[in-house]
This record gives sequence, C-alpha cells and structure tokens, in this order.
Amino acid sequence: MLRLSKKIEYGLIALRHLALLPDGESATAREIAEEYCIPADLCAKILSLLSKSGLARATEGMRGGYSIARAAAEISVHTVILAIEGEQHLTECMEHGSCALHDLCTIKDPLRLLQEKITRTLTQTTIAEMIEPIPNVPGLPAL
Repeated sequence: MLRLSKKIEYGLIALRHLALLPDGESATAREIAEEYCIPADLCAKILSLLSKSGLARATEGMRGGYSIARAAAEISVHTVILAIEGEQHLTECMEHGSCALHDLCTIKDPLRLLQEKITRTLTQTTIAEMIEPIPNVPGLPAL
C-alpha cells in the first residue's frame, strides 16, 4: 500500500494546526511538537521547509513563531508533499524515465495513469478539508 512519510504527515499536522489558529496568532515549532508528540527538531525542520516554500510564515522575536501563509483552502496536500520531499513517484521508472524492463513492461502505462489520478486527488485535497469533520462513508472503515 502507498504511504505518506512521517515528515509529510507531520507537515500536514503542523499546517492544520496553524490553519486553526485565530488570525494574527502564531505557534512555535516546540508548541506544535509537544501538542502532537512530534520530535521537536524534526518539527522545526519541517516548518522551516514549509516557510521556505511559502506555505507557512516565520516570525522572529519574543512573540515569534509560525503562522499559515495562505488560506487553508489554497494549500493542497500535493503542495505540502512537494515542499517537504519533492516530487514522489509510484515506481522507479517514473522517477528516472526508464528501467531495464522498459521495452518489455506491460504495466508502465496503467501505472502512469494511476500516478496521474493520485496526483490529481492530492492536488484537489486541501488543508481546509482536513479541518472539516469527515462523515462516515459507506464502504470505508470508520476511523
């Protein structure tokens, strides 16, 4: 099964936290790390990456910390993934362009289409949607 890395999970958690703050408020990396049991150094590194990519805003000083830089509805999960780990691919051949089996491979085109669908879904899913309660969907297990 496909999985998001812990870094991406933590980045999504941090942005969701920032999105829930009242306007003008900020949170430090340590505050976020403590609230969600995230390693503090890793949380700081992730918030720095999010800040460099324009998804979070860093403020220095006594009342410094991080705030969300754009509306939560404008930040996609795909954008967060790109900011933290760069482009992700389902298979090695999608990342490097080919492999030893390229000429014989019968699944490269279907997997490319799957990659496009996954990317589209990640692009359409926003931090704002991660704030809203998710109703139980028939056929999917409740979390």
